[in-house]
Amino acid sequence: MGALLKERDPLAGGSYTLKEAARLLGIDSAERIRGWVSGYSSRTEPIIRRQYATIGGAQELGFWDLLETRFIDHFRKEGVSLQSLRKAAEAARRELKRQHPFAMSNIRFMTDRRRIFMQSAEETGDRRLLDLIHSQYAMYEVLEATLAKGVDFDPSTGLAERWHPRPSEFPNIVLDPRISFGQPCVEQVRMPTSTLFRAWKAEEFDLDAVSDWYDVDASLVKEAVEFEIALAA
Repeated sequence: MGALLKERDPLAGGSYTLKEAARLLGIDSAERIRGWVSGYSSRTEPIIRRQYATIGGAQELGFWDLLETRFIDHFRKEGVSLQSLRKAAEAARRELKRQHPFAMSNIRFMTDRRRIFMQSAEETGDRRLLDLIHSQYAMYEVLEATLAKGVDFDPSTGLAERWHPRPSEFPNIVLDPRISFGQPCVEQVRMPTSTLFRAWKAEEFDLDAVSDWYDVDASLVKEAVEFEIALAA
């Protein structure tokens, strides 16, 4: 499936409310994400160009929007300014000819993105970003490698196509925009973790009962339940 089709087709591009995105990414404020995708005021441009147009005031994010939000949150935690990230995003979209440059493979595009970030840091005078790129050159690569952890990229476009959000703890849980609108699923059976979690509560916390009802191995039900509990925490 081509990148253009996935960007235009909500059924193939994932769908997340701001609250769902905040929950999945561990961001404590959905309003912060709203600022990144809509701008904080009429005078500020958003950092992310969303996959879907706003319908009736809804702020649905697509899968690439979600991963770009993850990217921005990561660099914000490193002290990089919103102004630098906005300029970098604008330049990256223009030079890399991709609407979602922060959802791209670190391997294929690290050199170009580093150069773009350097230019943005010099234009804005963002010392933290300059430090990450220059005096802590290796740190920038570590940050990008961290962001690529658990992400599968389409080799033809460099864009993310699947994400295992916590591969060490929950190796069988995946977000794939082609499955259940991109909600977290048990990979082997394509079953949303939220479905198994609700069934587990309805069955009074009986893993075996859920396993029998859905014909899913009890170990996978347990992993889905623990993933949902971890998200809530």
